[in-house]
Amino acid sequence: MRRVGVLLLVMLSFLLATPAAASQASRPVALRVLSFNIHTGIGTDGALDLARTAAAIRGTGADIVALQEVDVHWDVRSDFRDQARELAGMLAMRVFFAPIYDLDPLTPGAPRRQYGVAILSRFPVLHTENHEITRLSTQDPNPVPAPAPGFAEAVVLVRGIPVHVYSTHLDYRADPAVREMQVADTLRIMSRDRGPRLLLGDFNASHEAPELAPLWTVLTDAAPDDYTYPAEAPTKLIDFVTVSEKVAVRSATVPETLASDHRPVLAELSLRR
Repeated sequence: MRRVGVLLLVMLSFLLATPAAASQASRPVALRVLSFNIHTGIGTDGALDLARTAAAIRGTGADIVALQEVDVHWDVRSDFRDQARELAGMLAMRVFFAPIYDLDPLTPGAPRRQYGVAILSRFPVLHTENHEITRLSTQDPNPVPAPAPGFAEAVVLVRGIPVHVYSTHLDYRADPAVREMQVADTLRIMSRDRGPRLLLGDFNASHEAPELAPLWTVLTDAAPDDYTYPAEAPTKLIDFVTVSEKVAVRSATVPETLASDHRPVLAELSLRR
């Protein structure tokens, strides 16, 4: 009965809504998103500077950020720091970290060593999940393609609209076989969800790569008119913001920064209610 009562109240409020309120509710919602491979906070000068990484992100004014190559107590290269939590604190954003690798510490009692992807959000996060996709491990001397975690999903409530945000990092090898499997896994996972969906990340391939072709049957590439890698003098566009139906791309740019070996992709989006 309580559920029926709530539904009746919602219907009544809708019927009594003023034309102005109804018009406001039907307007598209603007959203600014960023995809950034942060190279564990190491810039083109070889220096670890997470504050510089945070400043590069802050300067874009992004509401949601998908990060790749994030260390959490991983190694001396990042001073064994929790980069996901520290960046979230510097930027006053919520964070979901999805490890690709989760290893025992080098010394007893230390935190587990993790490396993976993350999602930062200025908006409330309703649900998170670390999905498995096919990977060829860099930690195994004789790897074979196998399911492994590190495909992050966060359902973010953007001004009343639940948006599925995914952060991914596809295989870097010249042979596209593993990326082809990862694309198939990605589409299978995303097909379970409804409503606006955003797939962001380092795809390690260009838009024209045959292994990425299935993505373009269901997603739209924001397609900035610039390259992202390598950051000092980019010649490749391998970092992406892609969107599903119910999401329009208003603009896409590649902000200049030397805080990583990649430049990020910034997209201005419009969500349909």
